[in-house]
Amino acid sequence: MKSLRLFLILLSSIYISCDPVGPPAPIGPLPSERQMGWQQLEYYAFIHFNMNTFTDMEWGTGGESPEQFNPSALDAKQWAKVAKDAGMKGIIITAKHHDGFCLWPTKTTEHSVKNSPWKGGNGDVIKDLSDACKEYGLKFGVYLSPWDRNSGDYGKPAYVADFHEQLRELLTNYGDIFEVWFDGANGGTGYYGGTNEERKIDNKTYYEWGKATKIIRELQPDAVIFSDAGPDIRWVGNEEGYANETNWSIMRRDEIYPGWPRYKELRSGHEDGTHWLPAEADVSMRPGWYYHPAEDHQVKTLPHLLDIYYRSVGRNASLLLNLPVDDRGLVHETDVKQLMALRQQLDRDFETELAKNTNVNASDERKSSSQYGANNVNDGDLETYWATNDTVSAASIDFEFAKPTEVNRILLQEYIPLGQRVKNFVVEAEVDGQWREIDGQTTIGYKRILRFDPVKTSKIRVDFLDAKGPLAISNIELYRAPNLLTLPNIQRNRNGMVTLSVPDKNVEVHYTLDGSEPRVTSPKFEKPFLIDAPTTLRAIAYDPESEDTTESTSNYLDIAKKDWKFIKVSTGNIMEAVKAIDDNPDTFWATAEGAKTPQEVIIDLGKTHTLKGFTYGPIQERYPFGIITDYEFAVSSDGSRWKTVAEGEFGNVVNNRIEQTVDFDPTNARYIKLKGIKVNGKDFRTSFGEIGVITERN
Repeated sequence: MKSLRLFLILLSSIYISCDPVGPPAPIGPLPSERQMGWQQLEYYAFIHFNMNTFTDMEWGTGGESPEQFNPSALDAKQWAKVAKDAGMKGIIITAKHHDGFCLWPTKTTEHSVKNSPWKGGNGDVIKDLSDACKEYGLKFGVYLSPWDRNSGDYGKPAYVADFHEQLRELLTNYGDIFEVWFDGANGGTGYYGGTNEERKIDNKTYYEWGKATKIIRELQPDAVIFSDAGPDIRWVGNEEGYANETNWSIMRRDEIYPGWPRYKELRSGHEDGTHWLPAEADVSMRPGWYYHPAEDHQVKTLPHLLDIYYRSVGRNASLLLNLPVDDRGLVHETDVKQLMALRQQLDRDFETELAKNTNVNASDERKSSSQYGANNVNDGDLETYWATNDTVSAASIDFEFAKPTEVNRILLQEYIPLGQRVKNFVVEAEVDGQWREIDGQTTIGYKRILRFDPVKTSKIRVDFLDAKGPLAISNIELYRAPNLLTLPNIQRNRNGMVTLSVPDKNVEVHYTLDGSEPRVTSPKFEKPFLIDAPTTLRAIAYDPESEDTTESTSNYLDIAKKDWKFIKVSTGNIMEAVKAIDDNPDTFWATAEGAKTPQEVIIDLGKTHTLKGFTYGPIQERYPFGIITDYEFAVSSDGSRWKTVAEGEFGNVVNNRIEQTVDFDPTNARYIKLKGIKVNGKDFRTSFGEIGVITERN
């Protein structure tokens, strides 16, 4: 009897401790186990390295020779180490792009590494990278283009069989695959075995997507499948690396197919979605996806990369950041430098979590608060969560600090195994006894990160104003990210007004105009100022909080161009030509289409100057054209009698699109003439990013 009584007491205590309410009921589509695993990766690398790397193209035609693929120092371990050091969790490689060249010795085509000079035809890039990812603890994924501009069978059933066999090879011979990536580009012109024609296909049915999905599920059941339509993850609808502020992880998936024209909806998802289809945001470190020497100076800046991170990972998407491996077979050192700068800044931004030891209170807690209480949001465990009662879809949660604390970041996560619920929320801070709204947004999903100006407060409150049902919030974190300290950007407009800027308004800029090194005691930039005479401007950024400064940056600024005007152009719209003298290197002007070289422009400087040289800034567009490679520069005092003072070649200007400077003996002139003797590209238009003169050098 005694043992029975003890058993009944124990049973009673177990019953009392059990939650009679249970968890909130799931709402809407839910993520699968493979999708949950993918959500937790958040940030991983794309590697675009293939035939295009050696032909300096973005989309090859398919008629390239395998002998063109010949990297001199390919090192997949370097790629993996860079990704690991950057904080990435995996790598996806372009195993085959649209030109059809395969980076592994496939049995399906001769257009592969087995017929290249690299490693005597015995190389396998996919194996090298798969092994490197294993060594560095990274996930491994493959991009396989459905479109094949090389195959003579493209558009016929025989090619689809080859495409499926290529998929089988990649998923069988290289270990675990975490993601299979299908591009939405399909059909068009191509080499196609030598026919050099256009072929169209029905991208909804031609590739037999159901069979392709079955192959993946059979061989790599844990792999997620990416395309415009999923079925596991979706394209974010742009190649800039950002999701919209409203971003549902669900969509009406059956409406979507590769090449879907309503791609803008992919940025936000569908609130009434029928399937869990979260977004992946893809973007490249450079303007192009493949390596081009001409873009070595266009690697994204730290502020740009940081903004991409917060607008992708911070908006309920994953970030797939492309590393264009160069023709040596290495991630270029400039890209590596920027990746490490991003990693260091993110480490600083999220170094100290401020919510962990705060007192937390909620306006509503689901019955049996020990299991669903507010303190679950800052316990460091994503498997626990704060939940409200079934009838409560609007509630608030407060964090109280032991002393006033500065905050400028908040990270929120929903417990998505039960679905995405939050439709609207506001973040408030108590300042001087009054609640002040500091941000307001819509969706959360797996992860949402908000940035705002630093606020010193004793309490932070999150008001969840509307949700699809009872709340289920697994994690809320608070941070005080340091100020972003970067080199100042120096800009001057055509009127000579100079602006010095940095991305963080809490950082100061100090400058000098006499060529000396600036210090914190040097003048602080407050508003635009005039420089209309030759001046060397130097500037530093200074963080008053940390008292750190950057190294100095400098610009030589010659005479302002406010009085300049074009008086003649060979062809083209002379009224638009002002873009070539607006002191903005990102604008350009070009002569008319079909115009033969040489083309020339004549500029009136407004008055006579003693000229000692000239500058030519090449066009900075992603697809440049008409860059002057061979030039002739002449001057005149009256616009009639001309004297040629410089002629020659801009060495390597096509691959190194920076300002070109040419010096000559001092001469007095009011008019200048720049003639493009030769330009790059098949079309003979001549382009001008910026034209300048040198009157003096400090």
